[in-house]
Amino acid sequence: MYQKLGHYSTALSFYDKAIELMKKALPYNHPDFASSYSNVGSVHMSMGQYSTALLFYEKGNQIHESTFPVSPLHLASDYANIGSVHKSLGDYSKALAYYEKSLKTYQKTLHSYHPALATSYDNIG
Repeated sequence: MYQKLGHYSTALSFYDKAIELMKKALPYNHPDFASSYSNVGSVHMSMGQYSTALLFYEKGNQIHESTFPVSPLHLASDYANIGSVHKSLGDYSKALAYYEKSLKTYQKTLHSYHPALATSYDNIG
């Protein structure tokens, strides 16, 4: 909620607390870490700290890719987030590659009229 209110430092503080607690209770590659890392990446995106956002999105994606069973929807979301960072950094070819990877993953998983596909097409356009 703090992120939505624009209180980014407070949001990061709470995400850091969550991650520290998870480190005590969960294996390092637990999917909950991926969600928290993605949340941290999102805050950094909101702050315009794109390189830091990329690090956290990639960290979350690595966990999602190593988790069994792999969740295609999480992967597709990760790819779209990473694509958005590259777009913000002005690296449009990398952004396009990640957006296309996200679209292909969604196409394998979702029905043909799902809203996530529309978002993917919009990202690529």
